[in-house]
Amino acid sequence: MKVALLDLARQNQPMREAMLAAMARVMDSGQFILGPEVEGFERELAAMLDVRRAVGLSSGSDALLAALMALEVGPGDEVVTTPFSFFASVGCIARLGARPVFADIDPESCNLDAGAAAAACGAATKAIIAVHLFGRPALLPQTTVPVVEDAAQSIGACKLGGRAACLSFFPSKNLGGMGDGGALITDDEALAEQVASLRVHGSKPKYVHHALGGNFRLDALQAALLRVKLPRLAAFTQARRRNAERYRRLFAATAGIPAELLLPADTPGHIYNQFVIRAPERDALRAHLSGAGIGSEVYYPLALHLQPCLAGLGYRPGAFPHAERATREVLALPIYGELAESEQACVVETIAAFYRTGRAGSTVGTGSTASTGSTASTANPRSTGSGSW
Repeated sequence: MKVALLDLARQNQPMREAMLAAMARVMDSGQFILGPEVEGFERELAAMLDVRRAVGLSSGSDALLAALMALEVGPGDEVVTTPFSFFASVGCIARLGARPVFADIDPESCNLDAGAAAAACGAATKAIIAVHLFGRPALLPQTTVPVVEDAAQSIGACKLGGRAACLSFFPSKNLGGMGDGGALITDDEALAEQVASLRVHGSKPKYVHHALGGNFRLDALQAALLRVKLPRLAAFTQARRRNAERYRRLFAATAGIPAELLLPADTPGHIYNQFVIRAPERDALRAHLSGAGIGSEVYYPLALHLQPCLAGLGYRPGAFPHAERATREVLALPIYGELAESEQACVVETIAAFYRTGRAGSTVGTGSTASTGSTASTANPRSTGSGSW
């Protein structure tokens, strides 16, 4: 059985007619940039997430950039963030001429260690970017420094806790468009107005520029498509949570899974934008899955402080050991809501087969498989509910 990491066609097919109608509505209106569709989406998104304002933007990356611009981050400033995230979490800092300052992750969650982040703040710290990684809510640092939440992977996972949160509507997200898109949400009306101006080159009114902004606008077409999907977001998330629980049951019922293989903890609010295990011999396991036609992904194989373009910051291997260890162990499995139980059983059995026969010729456990519903061996910690991170 071949199992794709993601199959957007399965999600979109039931909404096909509604999405085509939304596209036709935009085409017939002749208003393709901002306008009523974006305004309507912003109102509906803010209401669903229980915030005062949502500002539609061109991507989650641009949302982070605009948030820092609104906080007047620039040369000479420092911004504290995690070394284990998508590059946009640090790229927005460097693009403004500010210095990224990293704090290690909490090894139990892979999110930014809130205490370490607070301790990394100094006189030049202008902001903190905390990432809710893989859909798991992060603890926010307790500090007077403004916190920007990178919620690109965690829409609806938790209440707004910082000055603003930045969302992504990249197609693979829990709420995904048919192209790039993003938003900033906040309870700060002045900040929202500032970001709304920055997305049109800092102008308000038109052609009067009070700041150096950019072209960070959300297209009307993407907004219209997202308005079709937004009312279904809770159902999308519920399906992912169901599949995460199904994985736990299947792993627990499968012999040969080593104790070192850890499943993501079922923490409150987790929306499972990814289902990420921590696996021994990760790269060999991924190659084995690929050979069996099963999709997987490594988020992320190189920590941010070791990226070549940031070498000038002076960080060296070993600076953030928890983040560096995560880059060697994490592996995302298929988790999209339309995934069938038989497909998940295939994923789990293929993983078990690798460890039973593929670890340097050793044998770990015997025989029983997820597809037959048999129970785990006594050596398997899943049977007692342990083995999560």
